[in-house]
Amino acid sequence: MNLRVAALTMAFCGGCAAAAQNSLSPTPQMISANIEVTQTAPPISKYVFGMFIEHIGKTMYGPLWAEMLDDRKFYFPINSSEAEPKQQRRGFPGMEMRKWRPVGPDADIVMDGENPFSGDHSPRVQLDPTSQHGIRQSGLALVKGKQYVGHIWLRGTPGSKLKVVLIWGADGNDRQTVAIPAVSPAYRKYALHFTAQVDASDAALEIVGTGSGSFNIGAVSLMPADNIDGFRPDTIALLRQIKSGFWRFGGNYTSNYSWYDAVGDRDRRPSDWDYAWNQMQTNDIGPDEFAEFCKLIGVEPYISVNAGLGDSHSAAQEVEYMNGAESTPMGALRAKNGHPAPYHVRYWNIGNEPWGEWQIGRTDLKYFMLKHNEFAKAMRKVDPSIILIASGEMLEDGQVPGALRSKYVGNLAGAYGSDFDWTGRFLKDCWGNFDGIAEHWYARPGQRYNVEKAKNLPADKPNDDAFDKIDQTTLEYARYTANIVRSKAEEWEGYQQRFPAMLQKKIFLSIDEYAYFGGNFGRSADLKQALAYGMLFNEMLRHSDFLTMAAHTMGTSTLDFNSTSSTLNTLGLVFKMYSNSFPASVPIEVNGNSPQPAPKYPPAPDQPKVSSGSPTYPLDVFAALSPDRKFLSVAVVNATDAQQTLDLKVTGVRFAGPSILWQLTGKSLDAVDRVGQAPEVNIQQTTIDNAPHALSIAPISVNIYRFPVTTTAQ
Repeated sequence: MNLRVAALTMAFCGGCAAAAQNSLSPTPQMISANIEVTQTAPPISKYVFGMFIEHIGKTMYGPLWAEMLDDRKFYFPINSSEAEPKQQRRGFPGMEMRKWRPVGPDADIVMDGENPFSGDHSPRVQLDPTSQHGIRQSGLALVKGKQYVGHIWLRGTPGSKLKVVLIWGADGNDRQTVAIPAVSPAYRKYALHFTAQVDASDAALEIVGTGSGSFNIGAVSLMPADNIDGFRPDTIALLRQIKSGFWRFGGNYTSNYSWYDAVGDRDRRPSDWDYAWNQMQTNDIGPDEFAEFCKLIGVEPYISVNAGLGDSHSAAQEVEYMNGAESTPMGALRAKNGHPAPYHVRYWNIGNEPWGEWQIGRTDLKYFMLKHNEFAKAMRKVDPSIILIASGEMLEDGQVPGALRSKYVGNLAGAYGSDFDWTGRFLKDCWGNFDGIAEHWYARPGQRYNVEKAKNLPADKPNDDAFDKIDQTTLEYARYTANIVRSKAEEWEGYQQRFPAMLQKKIFLSIDEYAYFGGNFGRSADLKQALAYGMLFNEMLRHSDFLTMAAHTMGTSTLDFNSTSSTLNTLGLVFKMYSNSFPASVPIEVNGNSPQPAPKYPPAPDQPKVSSGSPTYPLDVFAALSPDRKFLSVAVVNATDAQQTLDLKVTGVRFAGPSILWQLTGKSLDAVDRVGQAPEVNIQQTTIDNAPHALSIAPISVNIYRFPVTTTAQ
């Protein structure tokens, strides 16, 4: 993941952007959209609605995984100090880990490194015959009447009296206790079962005992009893509504990730330190769990292998673990771990942003080309059927190294195939060792890339300093990311001209990571941002000939959630609308009488040569036929505060009955959907008895029409 910390912090915490008033150019009194169904493009891939996820703090464990306890295998020392452990730097507000605290004196808890249960040490608690000693974690959320199950691994001095207590109040009766049978010097696993008697937001779990001697805690787990193979049933149900096609597991975390530590008994997997994001990870969600998660939500897994600190041997073994028969060494290991059937993972990515200076194990481009080829050959030797995606970065002004900006910014023709053109070098040096090439981009509103400023930046200044702050109308805000998609399409077409074999071999583009950090992003996504994503999808779908995969950062950003419940947020609703309407559909060219305005600025990473959108300004219209040619779907985004009328003219088919409109809108641009609150943004379904030619398009709305049609004689 291309780390711009400020932008990613906005992704998890939410941010604010002022909404300027629209200032529309003159438009025809009646906007016309002319659709000729014979002017088609290749079918839309279901993979353009994909999602990206990686281990960043609790990104996977909070909204997806049902485990209620943090640091359940005791990576950190246990004491009553409020100071952070030296190595624990918390990069993302709202994702902090709860700590274990002593019950009794600090000195009576020792992190025992002799024969640890998991990792480097396990806590040993010195007992007292007259008072309880042990550990406690608070901040747990409970739902009245809900059952919670789990287990704990313990060993200790025989005769010790140990218990695990779930506490939800200050009164002595506000708790439920599980007494532990006799312990022994060897670790044993004990089942836990509780039923909450109240709703609580700050319940606690205590593991305590009395007696002489001591006891060790190996690992402990507590989940709601309705978990599905360890996952939250509420978020699983919501994510199934978004037909994403695939989820990609990758990101910066990949470059210092050992998949070997993330398979087998979850309790025995060592927690480790993620040096990319400076946080501890428990390794509870590993390759097996990720594949099972994808199965639960009805998508395919897509995996990035460690090409930072990792090597081709470990990558090939990971492919064999996921796809190999039981007769192979890694397939046998998978079966031993409880998963006899291969997962048949088709999509694999070699590395993650190897061009980024933030990547652990980064190497120069010329050496990474050698590494990529070695990885590809080793992985395909294990499974020749896999589809490999190279970790590219297309040539653009914003990627020129500081010392070369004055020479190449605004004049990129001589830079193709250079030592900073990663995509070009893959095409030049790795031909035959990839099927597609990845691209990542992130965007923020209220800015534009200034080419002239970039040329004159000092060499030690980042390219981000070339952005100017600008005031955007709501319509300009909404079109900003669609323009980035259009810019990426123009860049890709430049590579196709230089490497014509790309067309013959059908080399595809996969936008493996992207996001718009604008408005209120992520868990508090608002209607304004939904308008932008509607335009973004319209532009992506126009390039179905080569843009066949895309993964939004993060998959969980489509949810608003807390510890006990969740809902699709506004962003999730837009994904749901498009992913349920267009996969496998055939795009149709849309013409009109109101062209989009010419770009205001010179071409740049965020400014294409030709503006995105259909010639139906200020509306953006996209159309496609269903695979069986029985339905015409038309998406219309109105990012203005005025109702617009669209004259829809369709030739080659005739309307054949009642139609359906799905409309997403709200009372204001900052309308949001939050868990536990009445939704401010909805998808309203309306039946239209007779398909009108003049469609009334509501202000600040995303609309998808579905018209039944029959083919007319030509």
